[in-house]
Amino acid sequence: MSTALPWFRNGFPLYLAPMAGVSDKIFRQLCKEYGADVLTTEFISAEGIFRRNERTREYLDFDEIERPIGVQLFGGNAEHMAEAARQVVDWVRPDFVDLNFGCPVNKVVCKNGGSALLKDCPTLARVATAVVRTIAPMPVTAKIRIGWDADSINAARVARILAEAGISAITVHGRTRAQGYSGAANWNVIGEVAAAVSIPVIGNGDLSNAAAVAKHRRETGIAGAMIGRAAMSRPWIFHQTKQHLASGEMVDPPNLRERWNLILRHCELVAREWGAEEPAIRSMRARLMAYSRSMPDAKRLREKFSHVSTLAEVKAIAEQNQQRSTGFTESTEWSKMESLKSC
Repeated sequence: MSTALPWFRNGFPLYLAPMAGVSDKIFRQLCKEYGADVLTTEFISAEGIFRRNERTREYLDFDEIERPIGVQLFGGNAEHMAEAARQVVDWVRPDFVDLNFGCPVNKVVCKNGGSALLKDCPTLARVATAVVRTIAPMPVTAKIRIGWDADSINAARVARILAEAGISAITVHGRTRAQGYSGAANWNVIGEVAAAVSIPVIGNGDLSNAAAVAKHRRETGIAGAMIGRAAMSRPWIFHQTKQHLASGEMVDPPNLRERWNLILRHCELVAREWGAEEPAIRSMRARLMAYSRSMPDAKRLREKFSHVSTLAEVKAIAEQNQQRSTGFTESTEWSKMESLKSC
């Protein structure tokens, strides 16, 4: 397998997915501490970069400890995408630039960005070729979905087009644009893509635990895995997955106190970054609700998290939750969730 990306040469890299409103600098660094190998920024509008929008450029901020890190761009104008990529490289010098051909959100698709290009392969090819040529030898990668809808699954064809354009690696999310984030990811198609091209293919979709990553690696021949929503509630999934892939053993997750230490640290880092505690903690409400999915008494936590505004409030919730939850383990909570599914 040929690649310009060194992290594929001697391993199976784990990527943190670029998630809007989630994959900011602080969360990326927390995931890095837990074993994420490759990071990517939240997706960024090429038009915003091209038009020198200062707020858009704020999304490019990262620290050296986050390397290797890529900047993900979206857009449908080949000239503007290429110029935006050139500016990104000149300004922050990432390790690679990633092209978003998979976002299903209407406000992106209606501007001929994201997964809209899956049904416009000539434009997709022009965008990829223009960016690759403009920023060479900087590697360019791409993220796609398996197709626009169930009647137009064309991921293998799209992957071959991208490989011919000089793309260095492709991430495939196993859903169509029409599915959004519902239904099951189609890993058979991801396997077809991995077999269709000689460049690395990273699998993405429904990777909720270490066993799922190992299973899909074994069955599809993917060269790496990208973890998204599971990391929002359990960033330690990267450590668990690495250990499982190396030894076959399932590693215990952090205990409840360790989880709360992570949550409080996350809040403190965001408050410090913002320089204003109350708006910072309010901005964390959705993130805190995501963390609650792996916690005992999750419903009560979500209700409390929806109103927090200070670190003191979060700390008080942490103390109450730990006092109420003696004997909690992730395995017992997982068993409860599975039993509810079967009802």
